[in-house]
Amino acid sequence: MNIVKILKLEPDEKKNGDQIRKHKKRVRAVFSFAIMILLLIVLFFTAINIGSLQVGFGELMEGLFIKYNANVATIYDLRFPRIVISILAGAAVVVSGVLFQAVLKNPLADPGIIGISSGAGFAAVLITAFAPALYFFTPLAAFLGGVIAFFLVYCLSWKGGLSPLRIILTGVAVNAFFTGLASTLKSMAGGDRTGAAAIVEANITQKTWDDVTVLFPYVAAGLFLALLFSGECNLLSLEDKTARGLGLNVNVTRIIISLVAVLLAGISTAIAGAISFLGLIVPHIGRILVGSDHKVLIPFSALSGAFTFLLADTIGRTIATPYEVSAAVIMSVIGGPFFIILLRGSRKYAG
Repeated sequence: MNIVKILKLEPDEKKNGDQIRKHKKRVRAVFSFAIMILLLIVLFFTAINIGSLQVGFGELMEGLFIKYNANVATIYDLRFPRIVISILAGAAVVVSGVLFQAVLKNPLADPGIIGISSGAGFAAVLITAFAPALYFFTPLAAFLGGVIAFFLVYCLSWKGGLSPLRIILTGVAVNAFFTGLASTLKSMAGGDRTGAAAIVEANITQKTWDDVTVLFPYVAAGLFLALLFSGECNLLSLEDKTARGLGLNVNVTRIIISLVAVLLAGISTAIAGAISFLGLIVPHIGRILVGSDHKVLIPFSALSGAFTFLLADTIGRTIATPYEVSAAVIMSVIGGPFFIILLRGSRKYAG
């Protein structure tokens, strides 16, 4: 009789345990979202006041919405565009990394590491250096350059299937190729005195509201599409046979999501330059905090990416005052060791 009671209780206990775990995950996700939003707001107002001009919160709000204030106007014209671009580009690059990791089933996929950003950067430099009149078409050119780079990585990595190791090695080679071409074009266009140099070196010091105007609609569209395909990203994490059994056209879905990922990486590169490791580090942290469900992971990664890149840019502005260190350099210094740790800890690369 006792055995029968135990057998009857076991399913109930298991069900209760699953519900408790789901509740804990939900609470942790909500808490993580709240903390990240708070951190981003605090960092935003901190970044505004880092520099020779500083204003209080009340003075800032008054100068923005009530009456003219010379200090607030200067900050609005010089610092605000840079801060907004950091937020938009950070969100775009990280969500691009999330999508690439889902499509390629590769935890080390990152638009910078696998050459997408460098391909987009080369196309953007090409337009900036030799056809500046077409500046507003730079994001589209960068998108095309990113598509070409992704096509090369995908084709050159294919050998009876996609090996995560081959993708990384091929991506490194493609990245080096396009980076070399972009650096050559930068030198031909006049070295450090051109907009081409800003793209190659990921320097956002002189960005204006015109750059924000160019970047914003593409980022908004890309993030919307990423959220739209979040369910398909979850299905791609399954075996291809299982996904097909659930009615998913795996190949077409991979292509569409890849194009969205390239769009996000390309447009951010066109304005902010190539940023490596950002799309690798933040998604992994996001999975630890909110789980692997892309419907939650994508919006959290967007917030985390915005915070991380703005933090890197803020550190770069202050660490060597009066000189500046590019946010991309800060990310490389942090991301290099992180990449090695992931590489050593991944079973796929253990051999």
